[in-house]
Amino acid sequence: MQSPLVEVGLLFPTVEFAVFFLLVFVASWATARWPTLRKLILLAASYVFYGWWDPHFCLLLFVCTMVNYGFGLGLQVSRGEARRRTITTVAVMFNLAILGYFKYWGFFLSSAAQALDALHLGHDFKIFEALLPVGISFYTFQGISYIVDIYRGEIRAVKDPVDMLLFKSFFPQLIAGPIVRAKEFLPQLAQSFDLSELYATRAFLLIAMGLFKKVVIAHYLAVELVGPVFESPSSYGTIDLIFAAYGYSVQIYCDFSAYTDLAIGVALLFGYQFPANFNQPYRAVSLQDFWRRWHISLSRFLRDYLYIPLGGSRGPWWMTYRNLLLTMVLGGLWHGASWTFVFWGLLHGLGLCLEKVAALPNRLFMRWPPMRLLRCFGTFHFVCLTWIFFNADSFSSAIDFLQSLGHTGVPPKIIAPFSLSLLLVGLGSQFLPANLLPRLEAGFSRVPLPVQGAFTALAVIAIVACGPGALAPFIYFRF
Repeated sequence: MQSPLVEVGLLFPTVEFAVFFLLVFVASWATARWPTLRKLILLAASYVFYGWWDPHFCLLLFVCTMVNYGFGLGLQVSRGEARRRTITTVAVMFNLAILGYFKYWGFFLSSAAQALDALHLGHDFKIFEALLPVGISFYTFQGISYIVDIYRGEIRAVKDPVDMLLFKSFFPQLIAGPIVRAKEFLPQLAQSFDLSELYATRAFLLIAMGLFKKVVIAHYLAVELVGPVFESPSSYGTIDLIFAAYGYSVQIYCDFSAYTDLAIGVALLFGYQFPANFNQPYRAVSLQDFWRRWHISLSRFLRDYLYIPLGGSRGPWWMTYRNLLLTMVLGGLWHGASWTFVFWGLLHGLGLCLEKVAALPNRLFMRWPPMRLLRCFGTFHFVCLTWIFFNADSFSSAIDFLQSLGHTGVPPKIIAPFSLSLLLVGLGSQFLPANLLPRLEAGFSRVPLPVQGAFTALAVIAIVACGPGALAPFIYFRF
């Protein structure tokens, strides 16, 4: 049982957000000559955006930011390794304590209640549950990376509190990432901004693609295929269940990568660049390759701040496997306070360990096309299998889904041509040329900018018109 989550706020593909964005866009570029004023406008807009979900959590975000700001300044001026290490440890523990209380306290209470029930000592802990702030997993990880990077000497502490507040709260990436590091974002705040140098073409393309993936592909797969089957898997047969598993794989990719596309596109329209977060993950030829392509900002975080500090691939083979398992289990737990997420992470950790065991005999065949195709096929289906546990609300639901795969005598009831076409589009996009976006950007940039804007606006209107009346929140808002 996870902590209750606030799910009322500004969603990207809504009229409310469009009005909000337009007002902030005009105000920010009208004040481009006054950097401090511009940052204050973006900061105020970011807190309005976050406060739209629940105003109470603006205070939490502010406190987290200013505490990390203070730790950073203290760390910067400290001398002596012992003192610096102490400050870093306390700062990291502060961020983890905030995340632990709001995200995992309810999980702890639920597990304790289940244990007491097993001993016939049942107790209701609901009065102690904490409401889960939207985006807390992302901005606490930002705080950790900021402190650790100062400790490592990769960046200097921020002196201007406005810069720190904007770094932690900038609204395009605040709710669901990507996890933008200080060394990637803070230097951009010192740059001058010129509207003529805007990457508008790239932004328009990303926004249009993101909306299509979310509003059309992810939504309709969720409503017409994935949702009904996962809610009652025993009511369906093998074929429906297999395609529902495929459907969720496409749904979660399109849903999350859509948010990333929108976040990067919106940030570009304000003059800021975010790192890429997806790179056709379902064409991966191994789990290691998959995690280099899926949620890249989280993968980098887990590698740089967990796996490598644990020892990485250094040391005996058993330490490497231990480090992989710990990293992936904690990565699974990061996604949600549930044993199904822990098991999902464990499966990926075990898969990565098995890949290392098989690395030497397979190395000679890695570049052989049939072998690459077979490895891609196997990796994709392993990921699809693990998504069943990721999407299930409990172990019993996941086991019910897996057992129902044996219903070979039940004819398909829910598969429709439209759902199949969306599946093909979603999976087919994984094998498009890697340089397709730059090529589209180069071609689209030849069109006058006002025409680009008008065309994008028409595309957005058409995409939204194809969507539902009420759009579900992005999946990663829960994490």
